[in-house]
Amino acid sequence: MATQATAQRRLSFLQIAITLQTLTIFLQAVSAGLLLTSPYGETLHSVGARVMYGASMLYVLAAVLAWKPGGGSPRPVWHASGFLVLASVQVVLGIAHIPLVHLPLGVLMFGLSVLALARR
Repeated sequence: MATQATAQRRLSFLQIAITLQTLTIFLQAVSAGLLLTSPYGETLHSVGARVMYGASMLYVLAAVLAWKPGGGSPRPVWHASGFLVLASVQVVLGIAHIPLVHLPLGVLMFGLSVLALARR
């Protein structure tokens, strides 16, 4: 019984991490719009990028914690790690000011994050 409660708590942490990641990516889209229309948009988008990257790292941590002790499938760890790679590419593209790839990748990341959230 205690093991099931622990597994649910880990699953909840994983759900929280995915939700946070999805929310931060959505807020990045909002701040990208502000980037075009207000003087403080660049600051918000820059800070949001750091928060989104941190949320992606938290997702990896949550996936590892949900997998390792229980011996379940490592698939969520692979998904989270792949997402961290995409987030890293996204940050590099943003710093390099390559919107031709940066914007579609952001849309793809949001879709993948919503998909991961729906599967949990």
